[in-house]
Amino acid sequence: MKHVTYADKSLLVDDDTADALIEYAALLARNGDADTVEVHAFSSDGDEVSATFLLDVGAPLMAETSHSSLPDPDNREVLAYLLEQMRRLAAPTPISPGEDHVPVTYSDRDL
Repeated sequence: MKHVTYADKSLLVDDDTADALIEYAALLARNGDADTVEVHAFSSDGDEVSATFLLDVGAPLMAETSHSSLPDPDNREVLAYLLEQMRRLAAPTPISPGEDHVPVTYSDRDL
């Protein structure tokens, strides 16, 4: 588990999700983009919470290791979303001149 700190709030999140949040935030910043991501975590008092992160150019996001004995929160869906978005940003879908189709972006996902 890792402490993910956003502004002055710190939450415990599984390692893979914490690492993916940091990577995705960096990719979004490099592309001048933004997104919101809801993550399952544990608060500083041990309560299970859902936290929504705004990831953009100025997102004050940090992850650090912890020695927590709490079970990892279930973030399989969030992790799959983060990995898919990172893949999409790393290799955008090419379009041809005159093509009528506009590629689907992360903002087109169900909210």
